[in-house]
Amino acid sequence: MAGGASVRLCASNPLSTQDEVAASLVKDYGIPTFAIKGENRDQYFRHIEQALSHSPVITTDDGADLISTLHKEKGKRLAAVLGGTEETTTGVIRLRSMEKDGVLAFPVIAVNDSETKFMFDNRYGTGQSSLDGILRATNILFAGATFVVCGYGWCGRGVASRAKGMGSDVIVTEVNPVRALEARMDGFRVMRLADACKVGDVFITVTGDINVIDKQHMLAMKDGAIVCNSGHFDAEINKTALDKITKSSRELRKFCVEHVLNNGKRLILLAEGRLVNLSAAEGHPAMVMDMSFANQALAAEHILKNKGKLENRVYKLPEELDKSIAEVKLRTLGIKIDKLTPEQAAYISSWQQGP
Repeated sequence: MAGGASVRLCASNPLSTQDEVAASLVKDYGIPTFAIKGENRDQYFRHIEQALSHSPVITTDDGADLISTLHKEKGKRLAAVLGGTEETTTGVIRLRSMEKDGVLAFPVIAVNDSETKFMFDNRYGTGQSSLDGILRATNILFAGATFVVCGYGWCGRGVASRAKGMGSDVIVTEVNPVRALEARMDGFRVMRLADACKVGDVFITVTGDINVIDKQHMLAMKDGAIVCNSGHFDAEINKTALDKITKSSRELRKFCVEHVLNNGKRLILLAEGRLVNLSAAEGHPAMVMDMSFANQALAAEHILKNKGKLENRVYKLPEELDKSIAEVKLRTLGIKIDKLTPEQAAYISSWQQGP
């Protein structure tokens, strides 16, 4: 808006909205905002449609639902878009699949691939806010609990390290052998989910995939196990299977529902399996989101400056813009760093110099 754009806003997830913030955006800033806390699926997509109704030339996405909606309708609005930006791992996965299939109709900047995004937002933001959501929903004690993290990408790294810092015995499950090895070298136990589900007290999924925690895992869990998700979509936990094996359920606290399973054990699902850090807490602190949003803003500017020059592909934000964000962030923290001397710059760029 400060750059002169006409802006419309919708939610990126049915439980992610803070109603007082949405109201302030309308009242204090004049930004049409289509989002309410707890909207159902129909409301969610109706709000997306309302946000798209002014035919945007740039989309700024968090999960790629704006982009996928435009592509499904294949109308004039799609043709009018110059480009888009995407902030999440899940969204970038969807967009790269669209590019691979040759259906991506405009260029997209994968903001999630910027170092000043994934190394900080994903790791420190998701790590802290996910534990915040679990604590607000349950008030459990992390110290001494066995905490199972499904997925060891940047979000998983952050969640695991923060849970460890709170005194939990952390187990990591992975399908990628390199990440599994990294988790072990970082000091975590690594095992199959089929084994971890028998000993875990708290389970969190951060993979971006579907049915990570499935029927067989839920039935094998200990009585009173807590299950939640911090990946973008609620598909990581097989809620359909959970409903089928649930004998009865009741809400214990806000965003905290106890399911009594057919085998007599209790399983506690947080925030309907949606993003626990956004649903049960307030999401990432502004002190880490500033870099992510700087990436989004600069990506939108990059699209405008390069109108007609970008192919219908998924791009990274140019490295010099990524580094400029880090430089500004350091200044706001009052930190000064060294610079290479001309001699040093010449030395590391030359193959001819050695011992």
